[in-house]
Amino acid sequence: MKKAAYLILIPIVLAIVWSFHNQNPIQRLEAYPFTLADTSLLKPEEVHKQKAALVTQFINLYHYSDQKLNNETSQKILSNYLDALDGNRLYFLASDIERFRKNSQLIDDYLLEGNLDPIYEMFNVRKQRVLNRLEKIIADLPEQKFDYEKDEYLLTNRDSLPWPQTEAELDGIWRKQIKNSVLSLMLAGKTEEESKETVLSRYERSQRYAHQYKSEDVFEIFMNSLSSAFDPHTTYFSPVNSESFNMELNKSFEGIGARLQNQDDFTVIVEIIPGGPAFKSKELKADDKIVGVAQGDDEEFTDVVGWRINDVVSLIRGDKGTVVRLQVIPGDAGANAPPTVIRLVRDKIKLEEQSASKRMIEVPGSKGDKTYQFGVITIPNFYVNFEDYQAGVKDYKSTTNDVKKLITALEAEGADGLIIDLRNNGGGYLQEAIALSGLFIKRGPVVQVRNKQGEIEMKADNDPEKFYEGPLLVMVNEFSASASEIFAGVIQDYERGLIVGEQTFGKGTVQQMIDLTRFIKNSDGKNAGQVKLTLQKYYRATGSSTQHKGVVPDIELPSLYGREIVGESSEASALPWDEIKSANFTKEGDLAKADILKLQKSFKKRLKTDEELQTLLEMIDEIKELRKRDRVSLNLEKRKVESDAYTEKQKERDELFGEISKEDKPFDKVGDPYLKNSLRILRELIENAMG
Repeated sequence: MKKAAYLILIPIVLAIVWSFHNQNPIQRLEAYPFTLADTSLLKPEEVHKQKAALVTQFINLYHYSDQKLNNETSQKILSNYLDALDGNRLYFLASDIERFRKNSQLIDDYLLEGNLDPIYEMFNVRKQRVLNRLEKIIADLPEQKFDYEKDEYLLTNRDSLPWPQTEAELDGIWRKQIKNSVLSLMLAGKTEEESKETVLSRYERSQRYAHQYKSEDVFEIFMNSLSSAFDPHTTYFSPVNSESFNMELNKSFEGIGARLQNQDDFTVIVEIIPGGPAFKSKELKADDKIVGVAQGDDEEFTDVVGWRINDVVSLIRGDKGTVVRLQVIPGDAGANAPPTVIRLVRDKIKLEEQSASKRMIEVPGSKGDKTYQFGVITIPNFYVNFEDYQAGVKDYKSTTNDVKKLITALEAEGADGLIIDLRNNGGGYLQEAIALSGLFIKRGPVVQVRNKQGEIEMKADNDPEKFYEGPLLVMVNEFSASASEIFAGVIQDYERGLIVGEQTFGKGTVQQMIDLTRFIKNSDGKNAGQVKLTLQKYYRATGSSTQHKGVVPDIELPSLYGREIVGESSEASALPWDEIKSANFTKEGDLAKADILKLQKSFKKRLKTDEELQTLLEMIDEIKELRKRDRVSLNLEKRKVESDAYTEKQKERDELFGEISKEDKPFDKVGDPYLKNSLRILRELIENAMG
């Protein structure tokens, strides 16, 4: 949003924000009979009432969807909030939920009048339930006896189940939860006594943390329950998280290069930061759970299940050059997966150092009579050094400038073709996606940006020259998003190159960060947090939105995940796909439909006969089958058999992918079946053109 727009927006919003003080109060639920001391009950502060009304009006007035806060969205918000408080149905009773839902259509009225008391009351009920449960566990666990020969199972995913009816039903669920925790540690080599001690310390830690929640914590949970009812990318940042977000954007820090968040009692990886140790290792990914942290190569692991996120981050971060080891349960593994150990060397991470890189791979011709040199450029994200750019530095650091240098170097080395690897590239600066597209097309529209009023802004490449004119293949996967999808869409729409891989993420929306401090009365300059608001939508030159559908590759490779797990389509509140009028543009025409059909037919044939691809397909089927399992055995011997089987499958997977290195390697040493098949496809593309 342009600065000029704020001058109009500020008085309008302020007038609306303060109007709630003159409204009549909404009827509330009857008082809940708390056993907690009044001093331990959390209450909204005055600033939270102001921010609630402010964020609500921002969404009502400016969110792209034009969806209003009403009775229907009130019910969505409440469902989101209850899932955030107790998604696995371990604390609330059905009677609690029934009581909360009596006024489910009044959330919008509460917000507009700044009444957050009912919201905090729900949290306080949860706090009471949690503390009561933890007190019971801590008292009973030391003497609790478990029968490890009994054939029984624990449901690991209870989010679609009804809430328990009675405390006795909850007791039964928790007995299995605790037994599973003890059994998992026994399988990892601990005695039963040691396992019990570890589990007990987890719950004692959780008990301490349950007393440490602050009013702002509750507010952040609820605000994100509100924002996610409109779309997955509209987000509220508390003052603490706002400062952390800005620090990561503007400063360097030392660690492993991963963003983390709490999910139930686990520390879960949200994002791998390009250029960091985690990214370079290729061993960590989003949704992995960190259950233990050890310093150096010799220290014992500290169990971090149940820890607050800030404490886990403090344990993982450290000085450049030092070693940290993590015990990780893979996010794509089944419920029986044991933790794996990952060793990382901490390093200093700067966004401007997350650079594109190159390698040259020698590929034998299909008939053995020729050798090709294929350049591979990996782009982790779309970046730019704004300070140098604004200062007029000619050779400022950016994705496009770096890629130009890499292409020049590869051509000097005799590259016969080029692969742009955008796998796991979550996006970045839009202007860089436009500029990079311009290296491969003559000129024309790159992306259309539409606001909620229907106004369309065309963003184009105006340079008539192509920097690279040779054979081109772009690799994408389900984690390629936003700016990556814009670039891949241009290459496909202009018929300039071949898109190979998995259907991309499908994020076709544009967000704006808004500093709430500017609008809070009597803030005295104190950080009030930020809201990231979805204001616009991306469309390809053809008029097709990248939302939901993303970019469908010309040749699709087998997917480890699936649209129901990864991508915009997995989000219930994702905005829909649609299309607008196509822009006027001239296709490059390097790839005719007949060429693509021929390559597709050839790959489908290889998919049925190639031993490596067959192994990959079998592995994918096994992984998908493991993910379907929503229960684990609580029988020690059965669990050991399942755990050993998973470990063996993990070894087979590691052998298939082999060592992935950025160093130059001959084709037969490439340990990445996706890259290897892309190299084959590029070779076939060139050989078909040669006749």
